[in-house]
Amino acid sequence: MQKRSLGRTGLDIAPLVFGGNVFGWTADEKTSFALLDAFVGAGFNAIDTADVYSRWVPGNSGGESETIIGKWLKQSGVARDSVVLITKVGSDMGQGHRDLSKTWIAEAVEASLKRLQTDHIDLYLSHWPDERTPYEETLEAHAALVKAGKVRAFGASNLDAAQLQASFDAAEAAGLPRYAALQPEYNLYDRSGFEGQLAELCLRENIGVITYFSLASGFLSGKYRSPADTKAAARGEGVAHYLDDKGMRILAALDKVSAEAGAKPAEVALAWLMAKPAVTAPIASATSLTQIESLINSASLRLTPGQIAALDAAGV
Repeated sequence: MQKRSLGRTGLDIAPLVFGGNVFGWTADEKTSFALLDAFVGAGFNAIDTADVYSRWVPGNSGGESETIIGKWLKQSGVARDSVVLITKVGSDMGQGHRDLSKTWIAEAVEASLKRLQTDHIDLYLSHWPDERTPYEETLEAHAALVKAGKVRAFGASNLDAAQLQASFDAAEAAGLPRYAALQPEYNLYDRSGFEGQLAELCLRENIGVITYFSLASGFLSGKYRSPADTKAAARGEGVAHYLDDKGMRILAALDKVSAEAGAKPAEVALAWLMAKPAVTAPIASATSLTQIESLINSASLRLTPGQIAALDAAGV
């Protein structure tokens, strides 16, 4: 499978990243192993997780996703250097606040490495902005991890254009390496936070971009078309707000393009993201092998300019 360069990170990834937020939540260990086997077996190589996944599940404390991925790495026989592991730091893991301090990053990375059963993380992301900690302190902590060989590259998630530029300015002033990748929320419905200044900044500065909520919590799969459809779903509460006029326009456009392309709506929605110049690869998760097959299909789907334009127009 043809890989894409992830900005200036030095990492090359397939055009789709597996979202590990489901591991230890809606996918148990056995299912997670089967999903990862199928994903990597199809030629994909990047897996995204975070230390906080899945702390929100009753009975979980965080680290469940990393733990499952680490066990899979040990038991699968997959070569470590053939997989790009992406994880994050900075969410509230019980300390009561978001934390990108030097002390916390140094502690958290050791816990992630232990759970992942590896000696290095390929891409380490600052999960959320931390107003309590200066950019310089966070960047210095990340740079120290790279120097120690514990991290290959680092980036950020959930920064807007002004925040990302401020981090660049801080890095330059302090003589520190800067964030080389960004993980923003971006999909056919949620576009305003990335399109415009932030996308332009990422293009201009060659920042690798991997998008999250790429299928809008499953809404863009087309399986949620009324409030009744959301009631029994684990992610139903996060989908209800998409069921407005804009959401219905997008689903109608997805249905039309899907029929033309002989593809499923989720595949079209992911292919739309892959066609965006500022996007290196979207993140998408799956909880069944049928869904994995759909993710695999999306990577080879090429939309026409007219189809991309129709989808663009539906989400305005």
